[in-house]
Amino acid sequence: MENLKLGFAGTPEFAARILAGLIAHGYPPAVVYTQPDRPIGRGRKLQPGPVKALAVAENIEVLQPATLRDPLAASELARFALDVLIVAAYGLLLPSAILETPRLGCINVHASLLPRWRGAAPVERAIMAGDDTTGVSIMRMDRGLDTGPVYLERSCPIPERATGPELEATLAELGQEALLQCLTGLPYLKPMPQPSEGVCYAHKLTGADALIDWSSDARSIDRQVRALCGRLPAFTFAGGARVQILAAAPGAGTTADTPPGTVVDASPKTGITVACGSGVLFVTRLQLNRGKGLPMGAADALNGFQDLVGKGRVLRGQTA
Repeated sequence: MENLKLGFAGTPEFAARILAGLIAHGYPPAVVYTQPDRPIGRGRKLQPGPVKALAVAENIEVLQPATLRDPLAASELARFALDVLIVAAYGLLLPSAILETPRLGCINVHASLLPRWRGAAPVERAIMAGDDTTGVSIMRMDRGLDTGPVYLERSCPIPERATGPELEATLAELGQEALLQCLTGLPYLKPMPQPSEGVCYAHKLTGADALIDWSSDARSIDRQVRALCGRLPAFTFAGGARVQILAAAPGAGTTADTPPGTVVDASPKTGITVACGSGVLFVTRLQLNRGKGLPMGAADALNGFQDLVGKGRVLRGQTA
């Protein structure tokens, strides 16, 4: 690799893994940009994100602007005289003034095979859609939303039972390798424009994405649970309680005469069996906003909350 002066912009665990790879291979950035600290937990105490925690531990200068649209932001970045700014799941838009400040521009490590799943939640959207394959793209950023030309891509299969966090970890490792390869020849590489076919968007996740529709088939609900279990767990309601489904598996039980959402069986061994529009879902781990509000297995849930998730109870898309 040419002796490039790097900056880095990212916030969550995916980005921290990319940053750790750069540091481990002897390329620590001169500056790290990350989003402002957020309140976490019941105490709402401000906590740094994974990228900031790593940067502080490595004695790297950290900047946390609330926006980069301030005209002073580009001059602040310019003082580092960067060759390239690497971006991975930063969470803030980069205006033209920022994109044009580093000598070789800004490079994004994106967790999909572009142009499929441009946007904020490519890992979760790929699992929810039932994709068989995904990957990472190393892209030169432009003013569009993940529309820039691509230096290189690396693909990988999506395991049949992969969760969002598991797939994200795999893609972070793949992204590290691809990024280092790209940086090795960056001044001489020519990125290729993205194809115009196959464009789709991984829109930011909302509560509507996490709310379970029990009239759907069990396989699609299973994908929803697996995709969202790390960031925004899929949820439903039992009586007046909110129930997050953290782990489950689909089954082929016949429930034609049973209203979707009905608990048709409840066993500490097999889990809480819920009728879906097609098939059943075996719920094995969940979390209720009752008691201590901690994650629990099906056995503990049935022991303490039989009135909510026992056999014959109905899970709904809204509070009763």
